[in-house]
Amino acid sequence: METYKSDINRINCNIGTVFAKLSNPTLFQEQIEKNIDRMPEEARENMRKVKFEDDGISIESPMGPLKMAILETVEPSKIVFGAAQSPVAFNLIINLTEVDEENTDSQTQLQLDLPIMLRAMVGGKLKDAANMFGEMLTKLPYNEL
Repeated sequence: METYKSDINRINCNIGTVFAKLSNPTLFQEQIEKNIDRMPEEARENMRKVKFEDDGISIESPMGPLKMAILETVEPSKIVFGAAQSPVAFNLIINLTEVDEENTDSQTQLQLDLPIMLRAMVGGKLKDAANMFGEMLTKLPYNEL
């Protein structure tokens, strides 16, 4: 299984709140819909492709909708989503590290089985996808819920 890690991103919120919100995705959907007009254009475009649901997250992609369900949580440091609807089996892992009482570092990992021939062709794009998801996590309204 190949792993593509994002850069480490700083979330301006305490680890307990970040974990609680990310492990219960529906908390974000209503808040995002209320605040989407105040987000920067790029963030609005990315948020329109993501749906936070009871049992996981759905993302519109060029390959069609990708649905991820929560498979595992380790409070307060790890949330594992697995592919529930996807042409390729994969996991998305969010690792959280407490920096101080007001800040949390996060790193996203994409894990998937790829044939050797595809690794060279799509590896860079998967690293970019992990980074984009990691950056999106920093923009979620943790303290407004």
